[in-house]
Amino acid sequence: MPQDYPIPRYHFQVDWGGSKLSFTEVTGLVMEREKIEYRHSDSKDFSKIAMPGMVKLNNITLKRGKFEGDFEFNEWLELVANERDGNRRDITIRLLNEAHEPVAAWTAARCFPVKVTAPDLKSDANESAIESLEIAHEGLKLLKI
Repeated sequence: MPQDYPIPRYHFQVDWGGSKLSFTEVTGLVMEREKIEYRHSDSKDFSKIAMPGMVKLNNITLKRGKFEGDFEFNEWLELVANERDGNRRDITIRLLNEAHEPVAAWTAARCFPVKVTAPDLKSDANESAIESLEIAHEGLKLLKI
């Protein structure tokens, strides 16, 4: 039975092929297709026709707290750089309901890291140190649950 209100966005799970640490933020779950516009020279219309084109892929960014002795983001980045096509992973992001059950899920295929950002450091800050991992992929799909 559908609910009368949208699902909160703060309860989610990421399976990224690494440790079971939780993430604080996931951005870049974008599904987009480019538009091809065309008009042939003897068309009687003074407008272009539109057709669906190639899929446009955006990078996905995963953020999480930095823990002592945890270097998994950087290690994955170096593994991919050294082996080129090796060490790619499929990543699944699940949106969970109040009962901790998935209600929506996205899977990104053949992911590899392209950027690791260390936490911002500030001597008078009172927040957790957050690091981020930006990944490229070869396709994003919404899974029907």
